[in-house]
Amino acid sequence: MRAEDILSPTPCGIFCKPGGFHIDPVRPVARAVITHAHADHARAGHGAVLATPQTLDLMALRYGENFAGTTQAAGYGETVDLGGVRISLHPAGHVLGSAQILVEAGGVRIVASGDYKDVSDPTCAPFETVPCDVFITEATFGLPVFRHGNPQDEIVRLLHSVALFPERAHLVGAYALGKAQRVIALIRQAGYDRPIYLHGAMEKLTRYYEQQGQDLGELRLVRGTKKAEMAGAIALCPPSSLKDTWTRNFPDPLAAFASGWMRVRARARQKGVELPLVISDHADWDGLTATIAATGASDIWVTHGAEEALVHWCRLQGLNARPLGVVGYGDEDEGDDAPIAAEAGSAGTTA
Repeated sequence: MRAEDILSPTPCGIFCKPGGFHIDPVRPVARAVITHAHADHARAGHGAVLATPQTLDLMALRYGENFAGTTQAAGYGETVDLGGVRISLHPAGHVLGSAQILVEAGGVRIVASGDYKDVSDPTCAPFETVPCDVFITEATFGLPVFRHGNPQDEIVRLLHSVALFPERAHLVGAYALGKAQRVIALIRQAGYDRPIYLHGAMEKLTRYYEQQGQDLGELRLVRGTKKAEMAGAIALCPPSSLKDTWTRNFPDPLAAFASGWMRVRARARQKGVELPLVISDHADWDGLTATIAATGASDIWVTHGAEEALVHWCRLQGLNARPLGVVGYGDEDEGDDAPIAAEAGSAGTTA
């Protein structure tokens, strides 16, 4: 059996015809296997959804308990048979509950990575290399210019700024699912034990992380806190809140932004970011190329990102590679968690 007979790109996303399911479909389908709970990969309205328990919980928090007709939880390493196709989920290291999907049929092993990173993250299971024949990789940061560096060094820069400007509040823009909780955990690892403040749109997901055993220290909502009390404080918020009236709650706010895109200084200036923090939940160029090599796959399918550059690199290594051209995936570092933000209502001015 050829890999193309097992998985193929369609307008709805990657489809497994013999198994009758889509992986991270961008439109409602009868059966979906979901890699992680970010909005561009996990949508509501599917007939049936298979994912890790954490991803299902997070989808329920985002969309409500009835986000799909039926749900099925599968733990890491557990094998499930769908129409004679064997699938198993393996840690992707992206966010809590994120998984790579291993699809096995006709003696062929295909891994769909979803979003992933191969560096340490205290808030989720570490990335697991899964040997395969075909590796479907993301390419969000699929250019050699993107080398993220050590996230702990970025936290040191943040805390140095807090010490240098004790009269200012530091507002850190971060995606509400995964990035915010990771930044908090890294701040705690660096020895910061003061309260950390949250925008209202961050609360539900962050409390869920705590319920899953994450010790994030003392967290407080900005809502109800006096402006004078925020001097010298660190507050996390959706990136869009860095430019809205919510910032009036703070004394002389200093805008920071945790994202792999902060490697591009022009983008930081464009967004009015005073303190860019290069912290990404996606693999950088070195992580992408090292992971591709480690899987042992001879065929590489590249999706959502700088596809052509990574395809070119793969071909230089003697690998069969092609872009999939699947549309509908975004980048959570650039946007916000729309369902959570909408749920927060007027949190932009009161959180």
